[in-house]
Amino acid sequence: MAAAKKAVLGPLVGAVDQGTSSTRFLVFNSKTAELLSHHQVEIKQEFPREGWVEQDPKEILHSVYECVEKTCEKLGQLNIDISNIKAIGVSNQRETTVVWDKLTGEPLYNAVAAPVSPGPSVPVAVVPSGSSVPAARTSSVWLDLRTQSTVESLSKKIPGNNNFVKSKTGLPISTYFSAVKLRWILDNVRKVQKAVEENRALFGTIDSWLIWSLTGGVNGGVHCTDVTNASRTMLFNIHSLEWDKELCEFFGIPMEILPNVRSSSEIYGLMCLGDQSAALVGQMCFQDGQAKNTYGTGCFLLCNTGRKCVFSEHGLLTTVAYKLGRDKPVFYALEGSVAIAGAVTRWLKDNLGIIKTSEEIEKLAKEVGTSYGCYFVPAFSGLYAPYWDPSARGIICGLTQFTNKCHIAFAALEAVCFQTREILDAMNRDCGIPLSHLQVDGGMTCNKILMQLQADILYIPVVKPSMPETTALGAAMAAGAAEGVGVWSLEPEDLSAVTMERFEPQINAEESEIRYSTWKKAVMKSMGWVTTQSPESGKNFIPGTSIDNLIFQK
Repeated sequence: MAAAKKAVLGPLVGAVDQGTSSTRFLVFNSKTAELLSHHQVEIKQEFPREGWVEQDPKEILHSVYECVEKTCEKLGQLNIDISNIKAIGVSNQRETTVVWDKLTGEPLYNAVAAPVSPGPSVPVAVVPSGSSVPAARTSSVWLDLRTQSTVESLSKKIPGNNNFVKSKTGLPISTYFSAVKLRWILDNVRKVQKAVEENRALFGTIDSWLIWSLTGGVNGGVHCTDVTNASRTMLFNIHSLEWDKELCEFFGIPMEILPNVRSSSEIYGLMCLGDQSAALVGQMCFQDGQAKNTYGTGCFLLCNTGRKCVFSEHGLLTTVAYKLGRDKPVFYALEGSVAIAGAVTRWLKDNLGIIKTSEEIEKLAKEVGTSYGCYFVPAFSGLYAPYWDPSARGIICGLTQFTNKCHIAFAALEAVCFQTREILDAMNRDCGIPLSHLQVDGGMTCNKILMQLQADILYIPVVKPSMPETTALGAAMAAGAAEGVGVWSLEPEDLSAVTMERFEPQINAEESEIRYSTWKKAVMKSMGWVTTQSPESGKNFIPGTSIDNLIFQK
């Protein structure tokens, strides 16, 4: 019997979407933007001490191999010829920090996480047509808080009238960004110190680690990153688009361990784009003033500010949005980051056990349709934009004897929406023109209760694409549009129309404002909670104890 003929769908583009909680590989038709197949693998997070969040870089790499292999198997079952995959984009969690040995290919310490952006950050890799497509440990995750004492000591070194770090990077000194994580690793991990002394160490965010590994590793792997990921390290000058010698000296980072910086859309074996920037591209936010919010482990609201660098006066970050080609202009964005969004659902499931699956939170919330005056501030890693208060901790307040798990589930969803409202308000003040609607994407947007709550709390329409995988789509678009690949046009007239679902506000403005003002009261009560920390010992001082009877928790 003759073998079935393979379907010809035109050029295909793949996208690796490596996030905080999972890795996915997705394949799109470059002519229609249709998602053809995908596979997902969950990633473990390790919590060696309170406030510490780590991941195994080798597990992350193997998850990419597995996702590519399984997706290609599924395409084969659909009779789709995988040789039509002409490029691969990679989207990744941005600030998570990895240091590895370039001679052995082994990570020198676990990845240290940034406190919970995608954002999600995402590199995009481009594999030229005809090249082999890969199928197939140490890093610091962005949610990690161990560097708070490092942040405090560095902040004291900055003159009050000359914050050169923020003016060059657009970022405040925070546990969130890579430079302080890398400084902590250099100060505390002897294996890394020795590798630096012997010129064996390489540093990168997750995109750099994946690209280096997938392009050959110890056998000539490409050590690079793109402008969007570099802009989240606090070592990169967002005006000159180069690693900054003064910043590297300030943080004590040897420049020879840093990756080469490229644009977000070019061929060099593999090409990179941070995850939230990929989502901005995937939502087609190419115009000045267009914005999107991604609901993942955290929440990330980005507004395209065009070719001008806008510095926020209301607690937002100035970041590189994208640079879609070696000779193309750079575009900037204002960003607000919420540490805990989807992570609150995981906390309800894994820590409290009130739900068995993430999907159950919508069912519980629907049962009651209200929080009954209960407010949940999930400041597990402190508060990010617009407060930037690392001393805040999570609280649930407004409890009565009537409160049950359904009300807490509802309050958890409301918390995601209230935090988004705070960022949107700051963005409107910085930009001067209020957004008329909010474009959304990410895994949590499948929750219709959440989307309706978001429209009610913002009091503007919320618009969701029928295909929510816009981060991976953006990575694929940037990869497919790269010079030398050219299978995906980013010209407005060539972009496929996307079907949208629209959620309109269903409560009156007065009720929306009352709920929002009560939320802000709850936020105030969560602040200033941690008064003394010793991150190295993993102990936190608990307020409210007398000086003669200090109580510490591990």
